Amino acid sequence: MKGGLARVIFRRSNRYIIGQIVRSEEAKDYIARGVSSRSLLKYGWPAESKGSLKSLPAAYLTGFLLGQDIKEKVILDIGIARSIPKSRIYAFVKGLKDAGVNINVEEKMFPSDETLKRFDIEKIKQEIKNAGKNR
Repeated sequence: MKGGLARVIFRRSNRYIIGQIVRSEEAKDYIARGVSSRSLLKYGWPAESKGSLKSLPAAYLTGFLLGQDIKEKVILDIGIARSIPKSRIYAFVKGLKDAGVNINVEEKMFPSDETLKRFDIEKIKQEIKNAGKNR
């Protein structure tokens, strides 16, 4: 692992966005924390929009949710996915950065705020923050 940094893994399934924090110890990887965009339903994602849990706003909020538990610098692992600017990958990373995660990605890669406003993401972000205070 590069410089002993934890990896943030981004994956997309047919229905959800998945994010994980992976750490290595003694040449063994372990998942320290994992979240799925399905978790957003607990924080106010509209139930009638369950089919949108792999959209740009869902990717952003999944990154924001995972970012609540990251306190150190991390590197991004996108596996075999193509690195396309303004894609779900970078919406996810924008969510991480907005949660305070130290990750090295250029701002020009992020989708615009207008593309993320399809849902009331500010309300859901506040619910995520409030839930984090109660942990």
